[in-house]
Amino acid sequence: MVTSSVPRLVIAAPSSGSGKTTVATGLMAAFAARGLAVSPHKVGPDYIDPGYHALASGRVGRNLDAYLCGPELVAPLFLHGARGCDIAVVEGVMGMFDGAAGEGELASTAHVAKLLRAPVVLVVDASSQSRSVAALVHGFASWDPEVRVGGVILNKVASDRHEALLREALESAGVPVFGVLRRVAQVDTPSRHLGLVPVAERRGAAVDAVAAMAQQVRAGCDLDGLVSLARGAGALSCAAWDAAEVLSSSPPPPLPVPSPGAAAPSTPLPGGSAPWTPAPQTPEGLNFPSVSGYEPPHGQVIAIAGGPAFTFSYAEHAELLTAAGAEVVPFDPLRDEHLPDGTAGLVIGGGFPEVYAAELSANEPLRKAVSALAETGAPIAAECAGLLYLCRELDGQPMCGVLDASARMADSLTLGYRDAVAVSDSSLAVAGTRMRGHEFHRTVVEPEAGDAAAWGVRVPRRRLEGFVQRGVHASYLHTHWASVPGVARRFVERCRTS
Repeated sequence: MVTSSVPRLVIAAPSSGSGKTTVATGLMAAFAARGLAVSPHKVGPDYIDPGYHALASGRVGRNLDAYLCGPELVAPLFLHGARGCDIAVVEGVMGMFDGAAGEGELASTAHVAKLLRAPVVLVVDASSQSRSVAALVHGFASWDPEVRVGGVILNKVASDRHEALLREALESAGVPVFGVLRRVAQVDTPSRHLGLVPVAERRGAAVDAVAAMAQQVRAGCDLDGLVSLARGAGALSCAAWDAAEVLSSSPPPPLPVPSPGAAAPSTPLPGGSAPWTPAPQTPEGLNFPSVSGYEPPHGQVIAIAGGPAFTFSYAEHAELLTAAGAEVVPFDPLRDEHLPDGTAGLVIGGGFPEVYAAELSANEPLRKAVSALAETGAPIAAECAGLLYLCRELDGQPMCGVLDASARMADSLTLGYRDAVAVSDSSLAVAGTRMRGHEFHRTVVEPEAGDAAAWGVRVPRRRLEGFVQRGVHASYLHTHWASVPGVARRFVERCRTS
């Protein structure tokens, strides 16, 4: 049995807006300034906070999502990110006990803290209370005896007198106070329709914001006490996740070979319901070798979109593609007029193309290059922002025209976890493959699905979603490939044979 004990803290709060991001990011930067190697993590699917974490710590920000990846992968993925680190800081999501809707504690901050055997530091907005803070903290500390609330950081404290009242009240709760942050002008972290503005769009201003968070935390928190608390985390009895190892033990599902005239197999909806009939789109020439004899193909260039317009990506995706034998090359659709030399496949993740629609449209050479690549049948995996970029137009601005669909901004936000089943064979998955995903957008695409859809989902309504055509797999659904690592190997293999 492999055991590891990386010192670690989970930063939680009673609700959103309490100051978790300020405290977590400030702690990462403050610890890093002391010379500690800090591993930054975020509970849940959010892509934006990990960008600030990376800026604070100097290491890639990583997500820990028990819904997308399953509870069994939380600790291995944590240990993967924390390799060689002196301390890890995990920022929670929403309120401490808020998780996937209708799924109990699943994917909540409390759930992840238990899976990591990590002490929790509760960040409390104390701006409108004094003695009542003790009842609040006592409730959170005692609600689940398996969650260890090791201390409190009080935020938005008005004065010395206010601080004294809060500390006096918390003595009765028996929970240590590890910090007090005064009510000051808010750190400049502007938001818009999907949350904070990503680091890649703010550049120098983001650096200044992280420095201000670090200064607040240094001035108001007991850093030595927090390090000591982190060292009290329990040992984890599992091995760190490794991309090469999981690929060797998780081959892609074999492609079906339908008999002439045979009916296509039925694919049931997630949760059990009337089946859909998947549309076979079997790529020719794929012959996945057995695991024991598998030698990953080398030299397949897979371009991954980046830059300010496409900032949403899980680090494990590129690691899996690399382990599968690909050469991963980033490019910026706002500035680069050509795809990287030798591009055999393309991954376009999430982001904010709606903010940069005019600039993306103006880069006509790249739009034509993406369209030409799609015409060859090369694999293209597009999620959310990538889906919009492949459409005919976005808010009236010409896009790549790979999909006969148009996209526009919407009045309402679409947000939530999804349980999905692939309804068409594609460069990512065989029909019937089940994956969990997450939607997070304020746009609509018309039509919602192509003749061959990417996914079928039941919640919040039963529907077909996304597009599969030739090598293209385009969808609003954000997925985490660590949950089904064979999709990366499948994608690379398709690059080799397309």
